[in-house]
Amino acid sequence: MSNQKLNRLFLFILGLFFVCLFLSLPREINIFGRQLPALNINLGPVKIYRDLNVKQGLDLQGGTRVVLKADMENISPEDRNTAHESVRSVISKRVDLYGVSEANIKTSKVGEEYRLVVELPGIDQPQEALDLIGQTARLIFASPTAEPTINGFISTDLTGADLKRAQVTFETENRQPGVSIEFKDSGKEKFSQLTKEYLNQPLAIILDDSILTAPTIQSVITSGQAVITGQFTSEEAKNLSIQLNAGALPVPVSVLSQKNIPATLGSQAVSQSAIAGGIGLSLVVLFMTAYYGWLGLIASFGLVLYGLITLSIYKLIPVTLTLPGIAGFLLSVGMAVDSNILIFERYKEEIRAGRSPKVALELGFGRAWDSIKDANTATIITALILFNPLNWSFLNTSGAVRGFALTLMIGIFISLFTGIVVTRTLLRLFYKKAR
Repeated sequence: MSNQKLNRLFLFILGLFFVCLFLSLPREINIFGRQLPALNINLGPVKIYRDLNVKQGLDLQGGTRVVLKADMENISPEDRNTAHESVRSVISKRVDLYGVSEANIKTSKVGEEYRLVVELPGIDQPQEALDLIGQTARLIFASPTAEPTINGFISTDLTGADLKRAQVTFETENRQPGVSIEFKDSGKEKFSQLTKEYLNQPLAIILDDSILTAPTIQSVITSGQAVITGQFTSEEAKNLSIQLNAGALPVPVSVLSQKNIPATLGSQAVSQSAIAGGIGLSLVVLFMTAYYGWLGLIASFGLVLYGLITLSIYKLIPVTLTLPGIAGFLLSVGMAVDSNILIFERYKEEIRAGRSPKVALELGFGRAWDSIKDANTATIITALILFNPLNWSFLNTSGAVRGFALTLMIGIFISLFTGIVVTRTLLRLFYKKAR
C-alpha cells in the first residue's frame, strides 16, 4: 500500500474516532458551559433527528403498562377472534410509529372480555401514548390526485365502515396468495363508481394515515367483491388482511388500567452487569497487552474504537438495549478479540519461519482471513435466523431474542472493520515509522 493511501486511512480512522467519541458521550455532559447537542439534520426532504440517548428496554428502565378492553358488542361471535387480532396489529403499528421499540403487546381474554396488554418502555408522556393507542382504527379508500395530500391520494366516501371482511385467498392456477375483500350493501355502489371513474389507475387503501397498499383497478366491479393481487408471500397477505379487518371491524378500545412498571431486573442488576462487562473488557485488554506486547496494545485501541462505533450506531439507528442485547454486544467483543488472536498467531508463525516483520504481518492477515471469514459468516447466518427479518411465523418473533441477534450482527460487522482495517492500518504505520 502506498504511503499516501496509508496516511489517508490513518486520518480517516482518527476522524472516525473523534466523531464516534462525540456521539457516544452522554448528552448530559456540559462542555464549556453548554450541553452536548442532539443530531438534527434538515436538508430539504432529508430530515433526521436523534436525541443521541441510549434507548433502554423494559428490563433496564421500566416503563408503562396499559390494559385495554376491546368492545365487541357490535361484532358477531364468529368474527371476534379476528377482530381481537386486528386490533392488536393496529396498536402494534401505532406503537412503532410513536417511536417505541421493544414494546410488548399481548392479547388476552378474561371471561367474556377481550383485552390487550401493552407494555411501553421509557415513555415520557404516557397520556399522549394512551390517546394514540386508544383510538378506533380508521380505514379509508383514496383516489389519485394532483393535490399534495397523502402521497398523492385523496380520501373518498368509501371507508372501513363499508367493508364487510377481508381474507387471504389463493389463485386457482398458480396458488399465488392474494387478499379478497367484500363490501357491505352500503359500499357496493360506492366501490363500483370508483372502479368506473379510476379504471387502470391505483386506488390506495389507507389505515391510520399510512398507505397499506395501492392496487391498480383492472376492471369495473359491480358485485362488491374484489381480489387484491401482487407479489405477496402468504405472511404478507395474512398481515394485509388483518390490517384491513382492523379498519372494517368497528372495535372501540377503552383503557381499563395504566400504571408505571419498574425495571424487571432492578437498577442493582443493571449496574452489576455494567461493572461485570467493564471488568471483562479490562481483562481482555490486559491479557492482549501482556501476551502480545505492542501488537496487543494496538489491538486494544481497535477494541476501544470498536466500542465507540458500536455505541454510536446504537444511538443513530436507534437500537433499544435490553440485557440480551448487551449479551450480544459482549459476545461480539469476544469474537473481535478472537480475530486478532488468529492474526497475531499467524504473524508469530511467519516470524519463526524467518520472515521479516513487515512480510510476516501481511502474510499473517492474509492467511488468517479465511478462518475469520468462515467463523463470522456462520455467526451472521445464525443471527439472521434469530432476528427473522421477514417475520416468518415458524421462526422466532420474540423482541428480546431479536435484540440479541441485532446487536450481535452489528458487533460482528464492526469487529471485522476494526480488525481488518483499523488494526492492520495501525500496524503498517508502526512498521513504516520503525524502519
